[in-house]
Amino acid sequence: MEKIKYYVVKKKAVPEVLLKVVEVKRLLDTGKVQSIQEAVESIGISRSSFYKYKDDIFPFHEAEKGQTITLVVQMDDMPGILADMLKMISEYRANVLTIHQSIPLNGIATLTLTLEVLSTTGNISEMIDEMEQKPEIHYLKIVGRE
Repeated sequence: MEKIKYYVVKKKAVPEVLLKVVEVKRLLDTGKVQSIQEAVESIGISRSSFYKYKDDIFPFHEAEKGQTITLVVQMDDMPGILADMLKMISEYRANVLTIHQSIPLNGIATLTLTLEVLSTTGNISEMIDEMEQKPEIHYLKIVGRE
């Protein structure tokens, strides 16, 4: 039996049909439609496409509760930036398990964080998007998820 592999990809890399499957699932979960047929018609995909992919795609935030994620971040070496990141993690109610900051080189520090995602944690995808918007953050990547 082949071992199942998972990948984390950005939305822009996901084929449109898979994004539509996620949207059909969202409609069904919210009760805005009464049937799968109604949902697929409103989104514009076939029932066969929905059934083919429905168990293979889900938004990142739906599967992460009770798990750990590891991030690598490259950021400016300036006072307060790490504190701001930790404050944001706290506001989203994630738990920091490990944290390691390298010695800064050329004004850039590399940070590795492992976070525990709890049942009370907010949407991690939104948190990561918010972090990436900060001008002091040059690079952010999810390198692991368990």
